[in-house]
Amino acid sequence: MKIREIQNADNAKIATTVRRVLIEMGVPKVGTAYADVELDAMYEAYQENRFVYYVVEEGENILGGAGIAPLKNGDPQVCELQKMYFLPEARGKGLGKQMITLCLDFAKANQFKQCYIETMPNMKAAQKLYLKTGFDYIDQPMGDTGHCSCPIWMIKTL
Repeated sequence: MKIREIQNADNAKIATTVRRVLIEMGVPKVGTAYADVELDAMYEAYQENRFVYYVVEEGENILGGAGIAPLKNGDPQVCELQKMYFLPEARGKGLGKQMITLCLDFAKANQFKQCYIETMPNMKAAQKLYLKTGFDYIDQPMGDTGHCSCPIWMIKTL
């Protein structure tokens, strides 16, 4: 498995991957990443300054991904870890930790001071990983992500 930056040809595959994971996890289709406009054009969405999205590739398949972007309508020194999802066959191999490290290294290199993330209550393995990598729970959402159905918020000082 290889981690690399997203390419234009990955758009349909990563959109399918993210939606498959969200359906598997029983996540609402409204108020989550499932409904994000950019989900079908991820390559284009991450071409802005201080944005990056990485995918996990195995052969012709995209097994997951994660990205960093400035927190929408938030403090410009705060980024958001976005759309970090992996298909079952990519889990338990240390890719989540690798992906977070890669994303946070990008965030630091782009002068972000904090990283924010939202998740779902049933995504216990993800929360455990976030805690292990230095994220802490906070009591309210930040910015304007549009993810009103995600009630777990976390932050990490970089």
